[in-house]
Amino acid sequence: MMISYLVPLVLLLMLIAASIRILPEYKRGVVFFLGRFQAVKGPGLFIIIPGIQKMQVVDLRVITMDVPEQDVISQDNVTVKVNAVLYFRVVDPEKAIIQVEHFVNATSQLAQTTLRSVLGKHDLDEMLSERDKLNDDIQEIIDASAEGWGIKVANVEIKHVDLDESMIRAIARQAEAERERRAKVIHAEGELQASKKLVEAAHILSENPAALQLRYLQTMADMGSKSSTVVFPMPMDLLKAFKAMGGSGSDKDER
Repeated sequence: MMISYLVPLVLLLMLIAASIRILPEYKRGVVFFLGRFQAVKGPGLFIIIPGIQKMQVVDLRVITMDVPEQDVISQDNVTVKVNAVLYFRVVDPEKAIIQVEHFVNATSQLAQTTLRSVLGKHDLDEMLSERDKLNDDIQEIIDASAEGWGIKVANVEIKHVDLDESMIRAIARQAEAERERRAKVIHAEGELQASKKLVEAAHILSENPAALQLRYLQTMADMGSKSSTVVFPMPMDLLKAFKAMGGSGSDKDER
């Protein structure tokens, strides 16, 4: 007699235990009633009727996904290997379950194709120097495509742009040539500025002969302090005076 009551009681307790579901704060349950979408439940405690209702759990936390290394041909026909990291999360559990099969795999495939297509429209220099802009472009495209799946793409970061050895050497030669060009331009600008200053100094000295004489004496003092050999430059005015004296003496002799 007791067994006849005990068996249904045990079955009832097992049914209740199988019906109880508890979801944490960061998860939601998409519930189907006889195959049709019913509601999104959670977090907390709720009841699911076994055999009639079915639930699929979706994690709402940010998912970090490594985008596998992709072979990309840039716009200037350079082959590089690029990989990236993708951050996304589910914002609509209903769409993530109903609108796409295996939303994580679908997002991964979308990120790979978008990475190749976006980087293929840019030159190698842009890939190396404008990563922030490329990250934003890739993030916007993936986010717009995955919005219908109930997925929000938070960020995309390009991690590595790998080049072969020949391209690395070519870039090094290009950088060296660029540095030499800048050095020559800076040297030429310095010569131009120096020549302008010399012209200004010549105008100032020509207006005041005493200043030229003082500069001459200062130069003599600097030369005498640095070397035991003194080179005495002959002023042009003094040579003109001797030449004039010599010309006057020869005129007297002729007379």
